[in-house]
Amino acid sequence: MTQESPEVTTEFTYDEAAAVCDQVNIQAFGKVFLPALYAPVFVLGLVGNLLVVFAIVKGSRQKSITDIFLLNLAISDLLFVISLPFWAFYVMHGWTLGNIPCKIISSLYYVGFFGGMFFITVISIDRYLAIVRAAFSLKARTVSHGSLTTFGVWAVAILVSVPQFVFTQETEEQCIPRYPDDLKEIWPIFCNVAMNVLGFLIPACVMSYCYFGIIRTLLSCKNHKKKRAIKLILVVVVVFFLFWTPYNVLIFLETLRHYKLINQCHEFIDYAMHATETLAFSHCCLNPVIYAFAGEKFRKYLCHLFLKCCLFLCPSGINIQHMKRWESNITCECT
Repeated sequence: MTQESPEVTTEFTYDEAAAVCDQVNIQAFGKVFLPALYAPVFVLGLVGNLLVVFAIVKGSRQKSITDIFLLNLAISDLLFVISLPFWAFYVMHGWTLGNIPCKIISSLYYVGFFGGMFFITVISIDRYLAIVRAAFSLKARTVSHGSLTTFGVWAVAILVSVPQFVFTQETEEQCIPRYPDDLKEIWPIFCNVAMNVLGFLIPACVMSYCYFGIIRTLLSCKNHKKKRAIKLILVVVVVFFLFWTPYNVLIFLETLRHYKLINQCHEFIDYAMHATETLAFSHCCLNPVIYAFAGEKFRKYLCHLFLKCCLFLCPSGINIQHMKRWESNITCECT
């Protein structure tokens, strides 16, 4: 996680030339805007992804490969959202937690971000194999292969995040990368390229190919549920591009600004970065809805959880048998 000052957005780039620009208004805007929007993203992302984790862990003992990927996507999102309160505090008051927490929180952010993107990509490939390559998937979509894939995804996410742990440090109440003199030019660009290519372009291309193939297969088969499946796929793809494209465009513009190809002090980019960044971050709140809770077992879990809360909150004189019949009816509706 790199920042130009304690008050500036948690963007990936660090441009020393920006220090000569008048950042007072942007810093004041960030102090109010970012914490106010990080708070709901943190709460919704934390609650939604914890529900996914609990639903999978407390579910059947026999886990499917889909369960493994959904569980790890939720864990990735949790690592990501856990870092947001620290960045919100940093924006408002500067970094006062020390050097080691600075490195740890920055690493959690990056590992969670890239892990989430990679697991979204893996889930699209898994769905493609299950529907388009159904015969091949019988051998490929095993729990052992899923566990091996999961290990590989985490390894790559951690590897990509290593430079942030190495270079990020606390300096004068700032938690930002401090690169050696011979790396000052290349590493900020590397971060932008990693964000644009690994964190967006590759996942976007893989998702588009897989879901286009899935839709084409569904259209050619006779299934009364195919319309719902196609609608869900379109929601997944449209939401992904809608939430992540603007932020990646701004990251690319930051790269151009680093090379002085556009105005160094263009305030629109700074304000737009705040807005698009928060929009992109809020995608982790929707992952539980569009990936997990659209499934049957997760809806069942939510129904049971809701009824348990009712039993806990309702007066002791409530008719337990009536509540059990109600639970049975809701369970049937969920299926």
